[in-house]
Amino acid sequence: MQITDTHIHLYSEAFDEDRTQVVEQAMAQGIERFFIPAIDSAYTESMFQLERDFPGKVFLMAGLHPTHVKENFREELDHVRHLLSQRKFWAIGETGIDLYWDKTFFPQQRVAFKEQIAMAKELGLPIVIHCRESFDEIFEVLEEEKGDDLYGIFHCFTGTYEQALRAIGFNMKLGIGGVVTFKNGKIDTFLDKIGLEHIVLETDAPYLAPAPFRGKRNQPAYLMQVLSKLSDIYGLPQGEVARITTENSKQVFGI
Repeated sequence: MQITDTHIHLYSEAFDEDRTQVVEQAMAQGIERFFIPAIDSAYTESMFQLERDFPGKVFLMAGLHPTHVKENFREELDHVRHLLSQRKFWAIGETGIDLYWDKTFFPQQRVAFKEQIAMAKELGLPIVIHCRESFDEIFEVLEEEKGDDLYGIFHCFTGTYEQALRAIGFNMKLGIGGVVTFKNGKIDTFLDKIGLEHIVLETDAPYLAPAPFRGKRNQPAYLMQVLSKLSDIYGLPQGEVARITTENSKQVFGI
């Protein structure tokens, strides 16, 4: 059973003490593919080290996280462009709009989102979208940018059924993680109406640990809790859910 974690911050300082052990524990359960989103230039070298440490298992994205869009966002976007000119990445992300923490740089977030979409289109890459209290704003951008060359993943999807359908309409897979196991997560109430062909698995570790680990450091092995929950929701064996969602990830990332 091959399982894919489409979104995990393995370079996070939260894993500095036991990173290799954490990855090996996950691999022992069949979680063999780890897609690594970027945050900003401060983590670039750590991401490259991950790739060296786990060859053939770790796949890198390039991008600027919306919460890290600040006064220097132009320099950060130039860094992303430089990286993309130097080597292969598997997606642009994570990008998007976040209005939960701070709305100060919303105009700049929107510009950075659109410019990263342009980079993705130019290189034929998927985008990985971060959305927090910003569905309307993100859908507005996607409506402007929609086309066959726009596709990717709505990371950590926490919206409504209607928002799920709209995201899928923009050629997006839904990234489902620990939230699906939360009692108040809500997405478990309608997910069975969404075809499994639109779903990919993720942890977002070290964040958003699933039940019964909620509030603790998330780790890739906890993807099994997400897999188990989706198995229950769809009434399919875990191996079948793993197979389909991994195939979905290959459609997105091309690997």
